[in-house]
Amino acid sequence: MSDIVYEKNVFSTPFLSGYSELRIPILDDAGNSAWPQVFPLEKIEEMRRTVGDRHFSAQMMLDYVAPDKIRLDPGGIIIYNHDFDARIGKIGDFCITGAIVYWDPSSGKKNADNSVCVLIYRDDKNNRVFIHDILYLVVPDGTDYPLAYQCHRVFDFIRRHKQHTLAVETNGIGNALPEIMRNAISGADYGVQIRPITNSRKKEDRILNALEPLLSSGRLYAHTRIGQTPFFSEMLSWSPLGGTEHDDGIDAVSGAVLTSPIPIRPLGTTPHRYIANTDFKI
Repeated sequence: MSDIVYEKNVFSTPFLSGYSELRIPILDDAGNSAWPQVFPLEKIEEMRRTVGDRHFSAQMMLDYVAPDKIRLDPGGIIIYNHDFDARIGKIGDFCITGAIVYWDPSSGKKNADNSVCVLIYRDDKNNRVFIHDILYLVVPDGTDYPLAYQCHRVFDFIRRHKQHTLAVETNGIGNALPEIMRNAISGADYGVQIRPITNSRKKEDRILNALEPLLSSGRLYAHTRIGQTPFFSEMLSWSPLGGTEHDDGIDAVSGAVLTSPIPIRPLGTTPHRYIANTDFKI
């Protein structure tokens, strides 16, 4: 019989008592790989760029960084001034693989939460995200139909950027927006598909997991026009502990990053046709 005594389902001897802990980070103090045959330095650096510094530190270096220590530094964003060229499917020299227009709605009233619609482009082959434009919606006082007013503004935003799909966060006030949007643009000669999106994750976790890996690995880009919006100031004042007064822009961008994009193919190319050979006998 073991001398371990059970008392109210608790071990009198601590579990794994007397065992030693073995910790082998993927990189040693000199920066060399612990398993160079499996993880050469090039592959390790690729992993770091993919997951970001915080996840790499916790999972590969065994050095946990508490989320409440993280801040969003807008200095990590790379600024660009190119428009998207649909003919070749590029922003500058970067090949674009997808796009998403994402709307995180609110009442749009002054001194209330912002209603924000954002357009991002993606280069998924190189894990890059481009914040191309942000629309902060404010409904003028005395507007009879504030949600319909916002729908018309968002529709103009979509059409200006030649997009045809809108992802709408339908938590709370957004629940009625897909139908209102369809009614608002029913007479327009421009088709828009509405994608209802429901978010159940805590907002601070959603923002942190979407933006921090991109920032720390140098894969988040923003058009120069973003500097004319409150987006960068929201990043500076944001805290993962919650309680941030204004974070609607970064929340909308995070939602867009975490939403499956619409694939993009350069308009200047011709789709390949494949014809199956049906001339066979069974």
